[in-house]
Amino acid sequence: MSVAFAKEESAEAASETILPARPISDRPNLVTKAGLQMLQEALAGAQQALAVANALDDVNERRRQSAIPFRDIHYYSRRVETARVSPPPSSNDVVAFGHTISFERDDGRVQTYRIVGEDEANPSQASISHGSPVALALLGKAVGDIVELGPRRLEILSISWADESGS
Repeated sequence: MSVAFAKEESAEAASETILPARPISDRPNLVTKAGLQMLQEALAGAQQALAVANALDDVNERRRQSAIPFRDIHYYSRRVETARVSPPPSSNDVVAFGHTISFERDDGRVQTYRIVGEDEANPSQASISHGSPVALALLGKAVGDIVELGPRRLEILSISWADESGS
């Protein structure tokens, strides 16, 4: 009976550790230089976490601990493989990938965001994905343009680009 229980426990543990794949966007995987570095670091971190998990003696705990790194390795490997580093914008005349845009909303709020790749976007850090509704509405527009975004209006106040290295 203890052997049957052990097998049942292993089967249960195995089913608990099969995680669904992280969704991968069908958009082009545009990234900044910093975004590619972030993806490579995330892949290396997942590989390191999997190595640590694989060193565990308990097979059930090994499965549990390796589930997330295994899923992340698949995701980040694919993202690094498909990443296309976008060159810096050629001018600040119209909004493009990599630009920082300041705009005024119809309620008077002024917001500033940088348009970056999907994996590096973080609105709380003033960056948005090139596939976000706001970025899609702004791309190709110029300073002074008014952009309709559903019931809202945005007026582009400035377009700039700064070298990622800070220089």
